[in-house]
Amino acid sequence: MMRAGKHRFKLFRLLPLLIFSVVGLLNFLNFVPASAQTPPFYQGKTITWIVGTKAGDAYDLYPRLIAEYLPKYIPGHPNIIIQNVAGAASLIAANQVYSVAKPDGLTIGAIYPALYFDQLVKRPEVKYDWTKFSWIGSPVSSNHMMYMRADTAFKTIDDLRGAAQPPKCGSSGVSSTGYYIPKLMEEAIGAKIEMVTGYPAGQDIELAVERGEVVCRSFTITTFHSREPFFTWRKKNFVRVLYQTGTKRDPRLKDVPTMYEIMDRYKTAEPVRKLAKVILIASDLGRPIVAPPGVPAARLKILREAFNKTTSDPAFLADAEKRKLEIDPSSWDEMEAYAKDAMATPADVVERMKKILGL
Repeated sequence: MMRAGKHRFKLFRLLPLLIFSVVGLLNFLNFVPASAQTPPFYQGKTITWIVGTKAGDAYDLYPRLIAEYLPKYIPGHPNIIIQNVAGAASLIAANQVYSVAKPDGLTIGAIYPALYFDQLVKRPEVKYDWTKFSWIGSPVSSNHMMYMRADTAFKTIDDLRGAAQPPKCGSSGVSSTGYYIPKLMEEAIGAKIEMVTGYPAGQDIELAVERGEVVCRSFTITTFHSREPFFTWRKKNFVRVLYQTGTKRDPRLKDVPTMYEIMDRYKTAEPVRKLAKVILIASDLGRPIVAPPGVPAARLKILREAFNKTTSDPAFLADAEKRKLEIDPSSWDEMEAYAKDAMATPADVVERMKKILGL
């Protein structure tokens, strides 16, 4: 009986210590942040970035630069791999991001800004809804231009109006700048241009220009000032620029008229001007970065905030300047608004667009 009493006495003396220990452990667990208890979602994971053009093209250069800095601002610091899916002016890539990729925040895309054309005209190849992409942002909004080989007879845009033999311009598809900007000029002032489509990427068009297979191309002013062969072409006066988009002239092309100046000179009709306004929304969209619809809100917020922080990072901006890549970012909400505006295009303007696209 004495031994049993002693054990009970010892247990009684230890009981407060046990209670204190349990309470202390619970307090510790409550004090530790949830982020320390549960690893961030992106920790140890890989984000696949689907880029709708070939490696080395201007649309590819931006994602590759951003991918070097983006993980710094994503909790968990995931890896990012670039997957190039070229073809059909990035429509294939857009379909893959929208309809094939899981909406888990581990797939994003870099696609052309004018893919809303294909949806507006109801092309059967379209497997996306432009307004339902999860918009992340754009590193730059860019106006466009058209260059012409300098050894052709076409010295100004006026020479295209009365051309007995229209010049051949290259493009990757109808939703690429290379196609819709020249076709818009045909509609606006009666310019005559023969389009050659189907090139996988801009680099292929440039090779075709050097071979003389085509002699002109429309694309972004940003690209014209960001990489080869354009540095060399400008030094050698291999090409000349005939016109540019935008409401005012780019300082680097101060002697080149804008499309609006040309339309004013030729007194282009108001319906065509409305068409131009819709088409040039693509300039505001710039170089869209998107994710599939349905990405969990918390993960999408992380991606959007990481993009915003990346594009304001001094080291990133210095690197972009070194690589001659302009940075003029648009946020996801701006992109979303542009997308809605584009898809609200009236039916009569869509009909004019079909004419431009040859449908």
